[in-house]
Amino acid sequence: MSASESGHSSGTVLEQVGDNIIHHVSNSSLDHPLIHLPPVFGIDISVTKHVLMLWVVAALVSIFVIIPIRKYMKKERPVPSGWMNAIETIVSFIRDSIVKPNIGTKFSDTWAPIILTFFFFILFANGIGLIPIFDTLGATSRFLFDVPKGDDHYFVNKLLHGGATVTGNFNVTAGLAVLTFFAIIIAGSKAHGFIAHWKNLKPKGFSIPISIMLILIETLGMFVKPFALTMRLAANMTGGHIALLAILSFMAIFAEMVNPLTGIGLSLFAVPMAAAISGLEIIVVLVQAYVFTLLSAVFIGMAINVHH
Repeated sequence: MSASESGHSSGTVLEQVGDNIIHHVSNSSLDHPLIHLPPVFGIDISVTKHVLMLWVVAALVSIFVIIPIRKYMKKERPVPSGWMNAIETIVSFIRDSIVKPNIGTKFSDTWAPIILTFFFFILFANGIGLIPIFDTLGATSRFLFDVPKGDDHYFVNKLLHGGATVTGNFNVTAGLAVLTFFAIIIAGSKAHGFIAHWKNLKPKGFSIPISIMLILIETLGMFVKPFALTMRLAANMTGGHIALLAILSFMAIFAEMVNPLTGIGLSLFAVPMAAAISGLEIIVVLVQAYVFTLLSAVFIGMAINVHH
């Protein structure tokens, strides 16, 4: 192979690697919807992969959390056992270490449900994103059932467009953050009254120039809080997947730039590193669910406990 041909080949691989990484962490585009629906008021409401995954996560949370708790509460003398022991442990931990210290005992029963909903929803969404469900379906359909690659007439091929981690989608995390934003306003209004909640933006005991400056900072902070929640969760979940895919891509890049043996040799480094990052991602799944719920509780508590 000539130098020019080698350079052209390696350049092509480098271009494909970037596209493939973005393809595996983003949502399926409206050009490849799973279910095509007619526009409503000019808005395309077709079902994309992340919409499907939101439904899947909601179903799993219902099956593994909501339904067992409802059955448990209907018993005359409920005694937790098996799976309910795990749920009770998590609920007690979130209530005692996140809700009560930050929101307070008086309003803990009011706001614990939404905090727990955030935790379980994000935990399940993050966890499912680590399981290569659709890649396994694609490989199975291609090698066992001879489904042609790239033919979107087959539903399984549509599932291969985009990533499965919905919490890596900024629209999803923004939706969760907006719920926290309105929860902050409602919490402050319930604790102090609607007018008094907004008056609390003005700290007492300061001169007029300082008070005006603090009001502007507090007003800006109202929007910075949900923005921070949005970016932190989505960026952390996306970053881990990009790092994992980038390391695995080294094998293809070096195999094209040097020779196939180099790519095989690099696999001795890339595969263990990918396994280590996957293990780290399991920790990130738990930590990000915890951090989002913790910060939501802190922000709600700040609206309630203004004197703090």
